[in-house]
Amino acid sequence: MNRILIAEDEARIASFVERGLSRSGYVTHVVADGVSAYELARGRDFDLLILDLGLPGHDGLTVLRKLRDARVTLPVIILTARDAVSDVVAGLESGADDYMSKPFAFDELLARVRLRLRREEPPEGFLLRVGDLVLDLRTRRIRAGDQVAELSAREFALAEILMRNPDRVLSREQLLSRVWGFDYDPGSNIVDVYVRYLRRKIGAARVQTVRGVGYRLRA
Repeated sequence: MNRILIAEDEARIASFVERGLSRSGYVTHVVADGVSAYELARGRDFDLLILDLGLPGHDGLTVLRKLRDARVTLPVIILTARDAVSDVVAGLESGADDYMSKPFAFDELLARVRLRLRREEPPEGFLLRVGDLVLDLRTRRIRAGDQVAELSAREFALAEILMRNPDRVLSREQLLSRVWGFDYDPGSNIVDVYVRYLRRKIGAARVQTVRGVGYRLRA
């Protein structure tokens, strides 16, 4: 399920957009200032940002430029009362993917949201799926239900091996050799440590401990 961040300081519009997107099946989160918008968008937990330009703290263009300077590629739709050609050009040249002026029709906004999210969906060959657990092999992002998390290199390698072998018990030695190579002492607890890290991001119940043997990803 896609997660959409709405950065809008006018409560009536924020509520209208949030309600419509929620009814259309999206998970939404609203912030009313530019500082919060930047921090949350930079965290990469969202799939799209709907951004007003007239935000307190940082204005929308500042938020957008800071995100692009930080190489955050999150799709951004500007939704603003500013409709001058110069404003549209400034928004697009700052890195926005789309620009809509207020007042607006929600159906049009929804169509634009769907278009941007469709373009961002990775090809199926780049995804590993086990139930509602989805691993993107290109970005090292993992989605567990509605939650999205970034994985470190070792967490990613561990998740990939477990997801390629659902319901199969993998010994600690197998995981150690395939994720860390042969540079680690077989008596090391590094596998247990990284399983604990992974559980924090996808849910403890998904990775089952098989006592005395190793671990199994529950399908």
